[in-house]
Amino acid sequence: MAPSISHASVLFTTTILALLLAPTPINCWRPWPHLKPNSSDLLYDSSKKYEGSSEFVHLRYHMGPVLTGNITVHIIWYGRWEKPQKKIIREFINSISAVNARPPSISGWWRTVQLYTDQTGANISHTVRLGQEKNDRFYSHGKSLTRLSIQSVIKSAVTAKSKPLPTNPRNGLYLLLTSADVYVQDFCGQVCGFHYFTFPSIVGYTLPYAWVGNSAKLCPGVCAYPFSVPKYIPGLKALKSPNNDVGVDGMISVIAHEIAELATNPLVNAWYAGQDPSYPVEIADLCEGIYGTGGGGSYTGQMLLDLDGSTYNMNGMRRKYLVQWVWNHFKNYCSGPNALDQ
Repeated sequence: MAPSISHASVLFTTTILALLLAPTPINCWRPWPHLKPNSSDLLYDSSKKYEGSSEFVHLRYHMGPVLTGNITVHIIWYGRWEKPQKKIIREFINSISAVNARPPSISGWWRTVQLYTDQTGANISHTVRLGQEKNDRFYSHGKSLTRLSIQSVIKSAVTAKSKPLPTNPRNGLYLLLTSADVYVQDFCGQVCGFHYFTFPSIVGYTLPYAWVGNSAKLCPGVCAYPFSVPKYIPGLKALKSPNNDVGVDGMISVIAHEIAELATNPLVNAWYAGQDPSYPVEIADLCEGIYGTGGGGSYTGQMLLDLDGSTYNMNGMRRKYLVQWVWNHFKNYCSGPNALDQ
């Protein structure tokens, strides 16, 4: 009998180690910063954190173009950025099309975005690659930007005398990222990021673009939640971010949100819900604040706990990230990477 006892002990020990070392599902929820403290709406209302967020309405196709060709993301780094911060964001973008990432993966999440088509039946491209980059470290348009002056920043990047960004209206996306000491119109109070297209009268071209800000100094409890929590909710504990940068880790989900919506609604005349294209409800808006199985309302769903105590829900090529799910119009639910959304 001794061998069987020994075998049972080994099996028990192995099982315990596996449970301790494996990524563990954890549960969390999102505060709604636009609501008053101590309001029951903090638990039950919807958020307006992203551009165009609204009540649940029917998503439909409005016959406009989507990005069916290989997508190239050109980044404008506005303000002062550290090399490690840039690396986190670059590796996220490069992970969107990666085929060798461990599940649940960023590329698995992107497969839901790929389901959307244009009027010819062509799907959104599998390929998303990092394009050229432009640094604007001296704040050429100041440290307080309006929505229109954001377009002026993009104009400066695509018309620069030295190494201008290429202009590719069909498959190029322009991602303007502002550092933690830059304020943008409506930042923190209404949005953490938004997307639109440039006006030829300002930029000279119609280019799909997105802006996302680093909220580390201005409002981490709003735009970097759950890696920071708002002061008006006592007792709520912040979670550890997967790449040890609260502001940038918080940006990742917003960047994913905006890229998914740029791909499906680049000129604000393709996939969206609602009657007003000026305030569309898009595929990421419908799943705002949902990061895992069971999420909805104020509950973010199951996330994963890494060995170092950090929280994530998807794997990139070399890093882990926390990324919001997107709406699967064809199955009528929010969808994440395949390994998590069964």
